[in-house]
Amino acid sequence: MRANVQLEARDQQSTASASISHQRRWADPAARQMRVALVHDWLNQMGGAENVLEELVALFPGAPIYTSMYDAEHMPESYRQWPIHTSFMQRLPGVLTHHQRYLPVYPIAFGATDLSSFDLVISNKSGFCHGVKSKDGSERAALHVCYCLTPTRFLWLFEQYREREQMGGLVSAALRPLMALLRRWDYAAAQRVDRFIAISTEVQRRIRQVYDRESVVIHPPVDTEYFTPDPAQPVGDAYLIVSRLIPYKRIDLAVQAFNRLPDHKLVIVGDGRDLAALKAQAQPNISFVGRQSRERVRDLLRGCRAFIFPGLEDFGIAPVEAMSVGRPAIAFAGGGALDTVVPGVSGELFASQTAESLVDTLRRFDHRRYAPTDCRAVAERFSKRCFRQKFLDFLAEVI
Repeated sequence: MRANVQLEARDQQSTASASISHQRRWADPAARQMRVALVHDWLNQMGGAENVLEELVALFPGAPIYTSMYDAEHMPESYRQWPIHTSFMQRLPGVLTHHQRYLPVYPIAFGATDLSSFDLVISNKSGFCHGVKSKDGSERAALHVCYCLTPTRFLWLFEQYREREQMGGLVSAALRPLMALLRRWDYAAAQRVDRFIAISTEVQRRIRQVYDRESVVIHPPVDTEYFTPDPAQPVGDAYLIVSRLIPYKRIDLAVQAFNRLPDHKLVIVGDGRDLAALKAQAQPNISFVGRQSRERVRDLLRGCRAFIFPGLEDFGIAPVEAMSVGRPAIAFAGGGALDTVVPGVSGELFASQTAESLVDTLRRFDHRRYAPTDCRAVAERFSKRCFRQKFLDFLAEVI
């Protein structure tokens, strides 16, 4: 298995030269004259979607960005240099802090955004932004490529979303007729997209199931240039979680597991509405250290025995960051972790999302069996360089 990882790493290097020809196509005068528009659901909080957007901006500098609304005060200062265009939703009261309340308005806002005069539209979608108008019924038409983080979760996975947001029964019952209408709109909008890109094989499956569309998988970028190994830093005696402390992250499952293993230490980085409840049930071998700086998180990753990832995510950047610094990850065998964690090489997968299954894996786990170089080699498959290379290769094929 270790030889396979090393071989795949060499294969990536060997294909890089082939990709240069595609990238040169984007460097020639004709490609530079293409009018490209980027589309993003909303800009009022940082997350994985914004990491992708930053890479798209780097690939297409100067391209206008169309979004529903933008809260400049809560976004990185560098974003203020971008040509960001907002919809009429920018003027709605309270939209910057409570954008979920305007759920029925997003289809109207994006449906009224006419980008048919561009040559290429790239939507970075987890909500409704794939509904922009890329064709006007005449000869004007843009090629619309959708980078799909997930089919709109609160429409198609409503029960999961309701549990995640702790919605009451009356609220969810009242929303169901609206959900039905929005699903019809969402499906129709997806049929107008020319090509789909999925962030993982799980999202690829979901796109096929929900939208009846095929897609290619291009994993989102991970900053492997920042999350690097430090051979001088010793491995400590604690496992690590870095996460928002909210229900669907399933930190409760990890707490229950480590409660049963008093000789195993767990450090939890992050905060959220579940913090008090998790602290109340945690035994002394579990420590909560709150939010930490990016530099401190990197140090904690470098010194952990393994990174624990108990949730079900569409991709999951955090375990890849752990592997990038040379540490293995122990993740639930579902969602994006199936694409990123190589059992026996860069970590392990526990079969069922239960404390019992995680406990069983932890009891059999020996961190000394996982070479930092192998963990790093797996993580490099998801680097920013690989993302840009694969994205440009894909565009070169479809343009």
